[in-house]
Amino acid sequence: MSIKKKVKRFVSCGLLLSALPISADVIDKQSGPVPLEEIQTFVNVFETIREGYVEELSDKQILQKALKGMVSALDPHSEYLTQDEISSFQEITSGNYAGIGIEVEIQDGRLVVISPLDDSPAAKAGIVSGDVVIRIDDRLVSDVGIQEITMLMRGEVGSTVTLDIERDTEILTLSIKRSLLDRQSLVSRWLGENIAYIRISQFQGDSDKEFNKELNKLQSKREIQGLVLDLRNNPGGVLQSAVGIVDTLIDDGLIVYTEGRHAQSKLQFSATNQTALPDAPVVVLINEGSASASEIVAGALQDHGRGVVMGTESFGKGSVQTVVPLTDGAAVKLTTALYFTPNGRSIQAQGIEPDILVPNASLVSNEETFFVKEAELSGHLKNGTGGQDRTSADVDVSIDGLAKDDFQLYQAYTVLSAFPQLLKRQR
Repeated sequence: MSIKKKVKRFVSCGLLLSALPISADVIDKQSGPVPLEEIQTFVNVFETIREGYVEELSDKQILQKALKGMVSALDPHSEYLTQDEISSFQEITSGNYAGIGIEVEIQDGRLVVISPLDDSPAAKAGIVSGDVVIRIDDRLVSDVGIQEITMLMRGEVGSTVTLDIERDTEILTLSIKRSLLDRQSLVSRWLGENIAYIRISQFQGDSDKEFNKELNKLQSKREIQGLVLDLRNNPGGVLQSAVGIVDTLIDDGLIVYTEGRHAQSKLQFSATNQTALPDAPVVVLINEGSASASEIVAGALQDHGRGVVMGTESFGKGSVQTVVPLTDGAAVKLTTALYFTPNGRSIQAQGIEPDILVPNASLVSNEETFFVKEAELSGHLKNGTGGQDRTSADVDVSIDGLAKDDFQLYQAYTVLSAFPQLLKRQR
């Protein structure tokens, strides 16, 4: 099918969609003559299926299956989208749809969970990163495209979908009620006195504006002396929002660039604004569920020395997908380029390594600990400057509530709390 129309500019990034404006004219100019022998082979296979397959299929059904197989065989992110799937696709990228809130990826023929979205039905049902989806209702998901899988998981609000999940060699069956996934992608709060916390669960079209709004709201109450930017289990989203958030935190320089076969796939995004937090240190939290746009943000701040990246190694999705509309209303989502951090690191299949590795661990308090301090010894000398004695009863050895609930976040808070003192000592 000849592509003659100009490519629409869907510019997003991550497991939802990434796109670059590659003109169909460029594709046409670089294409060679039609391989007639291979086309004849295709026609022969088509006729064999139409005449001999056990079930009767229409010509359209056979062609759609052929197109899906051709595109999906390229890589896990390329896909042929039918007209119905395009409509579904646009609903999902808008952030308003009924589903269970789960981001998945096909890895070696297995449907692997990248992350459940915050407060989604999937998260509440106990689905975690690394789970493998085997069946959706009565449909095995082997050799099924991502968009078709997405449509299987979507449905009416309040309806139930049943997933068979493989986890640590065990099979779990979970019935999950679908809900309308229309939610804020960003939340904020204070950690301690002057440490701000902003969590971005997904990069939506206005996430950069929401980020600036939250920073201004927090700063209007008190000075921000440190910021934790939590991108754990953030599967990606809109590229411009990710770039805008980095732009808020650095003064100048490259944020991300792309490299591909066509000149139009070679793009650069650079900072244009003065940082909103010139003196406040930043910690970026990532984990194995942080993908694509999250990795662009973490990598950019890491390369600029603007933030300390903590947590565990990210997912490693660093490719760009372009949505090319076809004349019949269908489209091809095609991988056309790779993302690179400002220092030229490719994210693809590697991910971002944290500066400080912090596992997702749990702390357990040993309440039986017994210790004695100098002040409890008989005949001890008094403090040389007249200070009060401190005994073991004055020492709080209990684990902070944050450390119990979220060890990675607690470590980030600890680093930022210690930063002013470390800076004073360096001076």
